[in-house]
Formats: sequence, structure tokens, C-alpha cells
Amino acid sequence: MAFFIASSPHAHSRRSTPDLMKWVALCALPGLAAQTYFFGWGTLIQLILALAVGLSLEALVMVCRKRSPISALRDNSAVVTAWLLAIAIPPFSPWWIVVIGLIFAIVIAKHLYGGIGQNLFNPAMVAYVVLLISFPVQMTSWVSPNELQATSISMRDAFSLIFTGFNLDGLSLQQIRTGIDGVTMATPLDAFKTALLTGNTASEAMSQPQFGALAGIGWEWVNLAYLIGGLALIKLRVISWHIPVSFLLGLTAASGLSLLLTPGETASPILHLLSGATMLGAFFIATDPVSASTTVKGRLIFGAFIGVMVFIIRSWGGFPDGVAFAVLLGNMCVPLIDYYTKPRTYGH
Repeated sequence: MAFFIASSPHAHSRRSTPDLMKWVALCALPGLAAQTYFFGWGTLIQLILALAVGLSLEALVMVCRKRSPISALRDNSAVVTAWLLAIAIPPFSPWWIVVIGLIFAIVIAKHLYGGIGQNLFNPAMVAYVVLLISFPVQMTSWVSPNELQATSISMRDAFSLIFTGFNLDGLSLQQIRTGIDGVTMATPLDAFKTALLTGNTASEAMSQPQFGALAGIGWEWVNLAYLIGGLALIKLRVISWHIPVSFLLGLTAASGLSLLLTPGETASPILHLLSGATMLGAFFIATDPVSASTTVKGRLIFGAFIGVMVFIIRSWGGFPDGVAFAVLLGNMCVPLIDYYTKPRTYGH
């Protein structure tokens, strides 16, 4: 009878990696449905394209590494990476955005480091940051919610926009992004930051048409949908509560303190929590078991650090949202965090 000895951390769950990855994708379905409802069919088309490209790249790389592609495809890690990238990019981005992003995510950020379990950074966020820096126009071309669009977008229009750059009526994405008042719409976070830079107060910025009752028409419901999916992940014990809770508390504390010190010049905690990729980042991205901290205290520090960094980047950075950058910065700090938060050896 063989006795195997393995180093910590020791997993106490009987779930396999494919099972965990499957539940991550299933719990992201409410958010996917909300995105599709408010922002059109482009999100769904991007997801199908991303899954096809991601699984093909995973199999191709495994063949090149002279390993079984079947076992790699069965762990569902490529599915989750492709899923996260597809829902993070604008829904009507050109098709090659997904292809280039997944090449970076799977080939470079994942397999260049040795494959699943060996990557230092979250592969989907590496791809997102590379795309955002390389193609800022395409990666910031979010359309306004359906109720604010001057032109409705059908599934055929969405397919045509993604693969040709024009809808069936010959309108470009830039023309479609023009809202009902003739002004090109921006995301709530981008619109808020631009309004402050042009001398408006926070209340004046929130009076723009894309802001709904809480944090932006469509965006607030998408974030609530991902919150529901994230709570389901915790309930199913797929993830622990430490990272998402400390992430949200860190973001709330930083934005709340800023609101107290500079009222009228900063976004409220509600806007930060229910806009952008906050809930997606807290529950589905920062909790990546490979690139996140592994100790209990470390997870709390890791999540809080990312939350504070999201606020800093959103407030003073060059990009409207900072979740991807904050997660990668947190990944960089994981070795240091784990080193200083190791549990004491039994008996000491």
C-alpha cells in the first residue's frame, strides 16, 4: 500500500478540477444573461467564438508539448479562461481581438509557465491587459444599453459587426455607439471620470443619461447578476468567502473614505461596487486558485489589496476600470503575502 506525501496547501474538497471549473462557468450564467439582455447578442457570439478558439489552442499546444490533448480539454480550464475573456471585452469587438487575446492567455500566460497550476498570473487578465494596451480603441468601444441605443442590433447585425465591422445597414460600430441624443455613449465609470476632469461635480456627472438609479443603466443589473452567481459559488464551496469579501470591503472603505474627505469630487461606493467589472472581478477573477494567495490571512490581504488598487486606478489611472490591472498587481504580491502569512507549525 503506497503512502503519498504532498506539500501544503492540502485541499479538503473531493471535487475535481473539471468539476470546479464547470461550476464557475455555470454560476457565471446569470451575469452572461444580463449582459446579453442589456448589451445585445454580441456577448453570446463572442463567447461561442472564444470557446472554439480557446479549446483549439489548448489542444494544439498540448500536441506540440507531446502530451494528451484530451486530458487537458477535460479539465475545463481553457473553457473558463475563454469564458472570462469573452465577457470582459466589449460585445462588438472585432473577431481578431478574441483570437489574439486567447493566444496570449493560453499559449503564453498559461502554457509558457508549464500549464495549469503553474501560471503566476491570471491568464484571462493577462490577455485583457495586453489587448487594452495594444488596441485601446477596440477595447473601450462599449455600446450603450439597448434602451439608450438609437439603432437596435439584431443577432444578424451583431454577427456582421463582429466579423465585418458593419451591420446589415452598413453602419459602423462608431455610428451605432451614438446614443439617442446624438452623443457617443461611454461606460458609467468613463463618463464619470471625464465629467470630473471637465470641471463638473459628482452630482452633475451622475445626471448623465447612462446613469440609472444606482450605478448605470444595465451595468448595475449585470453586477448584481454576477453577485448572485458569486454567492452561489461560495454556497457550493467552490470558492471561499475571504477574497471576494475583503475585495469588496477594501473597495468600499477606500471609496467611502475618499467621499468623506473630498465630497463632490469622487465616485460613491455604490458606483464603484455596481459598475464596471467589480463583481465579476471579486468572485470569478480574483479567486483564481492558482494565481491567488493560498493562506487564510493571505487571502484577506490579497483581496483587500486588489480592492484598494481598483479604487486607485479608477480614480487616478489612465483607464476607467482597474480590475484587470489590480488583479495582476495582486498576483505579483502573492509570494510575499504567502511568505509572511504562513500558519504557525503545530507545536510552536
